[in-house]
Amino acid sequence: MIKDKLVNADVYYGLSNNIKTGFEWLKTTDLKSIEPGKYIINDGKVWANVQIYDTKTDADYEAHRKYIDIQYMITGNELIGVTDISNCETTVEYDSNKDIEFFQNRVEEEYQKLDEGDFLLFYPHDAHKPSINSGGCKTVKKVVVKVALA
Repeated sequence: MIKDKLVNADVYYGLSNNIKTGFEWLKTTDLKSIEPGKYIINDGKVWANVQIYDTKTDADYEAHRKYIDIQYMITGNELIGVTDISNCETTVEYDSNKDIEFFQNRVEEEYQKLDEGDFLLFYPHDAHKPSINSGGCKTVKKVVVKVALA
């Protein structure tokens, strides 16, 4: 997992061309005015899902096998639980069509706060529990950029 501000994203361009493409899209898109929905950035390799939702008190942990997540907070803030996948037990088996598996964490939970302008980058071994309240229910606007591993 990597947490940083989008203004520093160029530091991570060397991780992969797909990660660079995802960060460049975030930096050059008017995220404040973009409508919710799916945006294809590089067909099959990089796409984005812009969401507006209310944070909640709890959620399941999730992880992905084919894609890295870049979760970027456009407006609002939330907490995201983070743990290594080895600390989890599967509750919903992996769905290869949706590239998602759900888990229950077996260890004490740790949270990262995602504020406006922050991103969290999750690799397949990073189980994460997004959308958690940070001081009460809030409406947030967030984009998740999905970046193919290969």
